[in-house]
Amino acid sequence: MIAGLIALSFAAAFAGAAVYVNWVEQPARLAALDGEALLSEWGPSDSRGVALLLAFALASTVAGFAAFFETQDVRYVYGALVAVASWPYAFFVMAPLNNQILGLRGKDVDAARALVRQWGFIEAGFAGLGVLAVAVFVWIL
Repeated sequence: MIAGLIALSFAAAFAGAAVYVNWVEQPARLAALDGEALLSEWGPSDSRGVALLLAFALASTVAGFAAFFETQDVRYVYGALVAVASWPYAFFVMAPLNNQILGLRGKDVDAARALVRQWGFIEAGFAGLGVLAVAVFVWIL
């Protein structure tokens, strides 16, 4: 049971951080920063944020599988698979756009705003995975 609560906790941390990025950081970034500042802020913010979110997802996944082996409740596997789905989502969906934004440095700063806005919509899918993982783990409780 402890592993299940740990899985839920890390899934909630993942979902909370991802929702925070969508509802707080992204709108503030777009409203307050010009194109050049947006690109300067993007690199460090994005790399740290992705590392943190993926670590939360991995911890939730490991704890979810541990909870399955402890309880034999297959719903923990579902939650773990939803949590780990953020990894391929980040790699195949988000990373190409991130790389495109990072490639703009000093070139076309006007395009940066449109790409960062588009990234916000894609980030919503990332947050959705976290919220879904939380919902699965809460369902078990």
